[in-house]
Amino acid sequence: EEQGPVPERGPGGSVRYEAVKKHLGAVGALSKHYWQYLACKVWQEGCEEEGEKQQEEGEASWGFPLVGRDYLEILSAWYCSFGKCCETGDCRIINNITGLEADLSGQLHGQHLAKEVVVRAVRGFLQGPQPQKALVLSFHGWSGTGKNFVARMVASHLYRDGLRSDCVRVFVSLLHFPHHNYMDSYKAQLQRQISETLQRCRQALLIFDEAEKLHSSLLDAIKPFMAPHRSKGQAEPQRSIFLFLSNLGGNTINEVALDFWRAGRAREEISLELLEQRLRLELQEAAESSYAHSHLLRENLIDFLVPFLPLEYQHVKLCARDAFLARGLPYTEATLDEVAQMMVFVPKEEKLFSAQGCKSVPQRINYFLP
Repeated sequence: EEQGPVPERGPGGSVRYEAVKKHLGAVGALSKHYWQYLACKVWQEGCEEEGEKQQEEGEASWGFPLVGRDYLEILSAWYCSFGKCCETGDCRIINNITGLEADLSGQLHGQHLAKEVVVRAVRGFLQGPQPQKALVLSFHGWSGTGKNFVARMVASHLYRDGLRSDCVRVFVSLLHFPHHNYMDSYKAQLQRQISETLQRCRQALLIFDEAEKLHSSLLDAIKPFMAPHRSKGQAEPQRSIFLFLSNLGGNTINEVALDFWRAGRAREEISLELLEQRLRLELQEAAESSYAHSHLLRENLIDFLVPFLPLEYQHVKLCARDAFLARGLPYTEATLDEVAQMMVFVPKEEKLFSAQGCKSVPQRINYFLP
């Protein structure tokens, strides 16, 4: 308290006094009701009686202004950050599109098309009206160009638990479906797992790695979940996102990037329309791939073919820098050059693109540890 005489309360002081009094009353009421809320979540005793009492007294039983309810939502989110507070896992959905865009800009190197397409597609899908179908993105490009990296980043910015979320399922073709003799069993299992995920979560993320190796029967099993459906007018519509990761189309993407380089044009001038057209032509000619000739492409169930360009020397250096920073290790420009020079670059004449992208860069820096 300030020393000295207490001034008489003027009109301004009276208003501030009433505001503080009202605010403190809100905090007191909030503490009581939030404790009841927390106790119900933990012990689940007496919740039925309390709910009936509140229904009889009406909305006024809260006894505090709207700001108190906002605090309740904040405290609930804080509580959920330590554990699951609902059976479906929906309370762990964060949909941090701003963070996704920022991290893609700072950590995904040499992929201007993938950054733009992924952010715009995901933002529009999640913020738009009730969707008529699932959002389906198909990532294409050489190994090590960032397809898995982007998939992990999407998961981590849409769900608090990232890939560990109950609303995210990851399927790797040769790991989960290795034997062709058991495809009928795999098909039933896959349909059941997808159905359970969609029932548990109003927003689900399904990732299929090595998509070009998926058997045709498995693609048939996935198709109904991506097909257009009629909106039922739910307050919380079902939104599901499918990501397919494939090396198909990598050669075509690299040829376009090489042509631009030979013509003296910047890779940032490569347009999505040009690469999508070339990608579709290559997929149509991929005779041995069930994925390329599946209903997904023929019936236009895939919304975007997302090309991942081959990585150049400067991109590998940036990946090396990120790897050093992630492990809290010091580095110099000379060290980054040494890491990049350890990689294999193609074609033989130009030695322009990293044959493995950035895939083995984190392992390479082990050679520079003291």
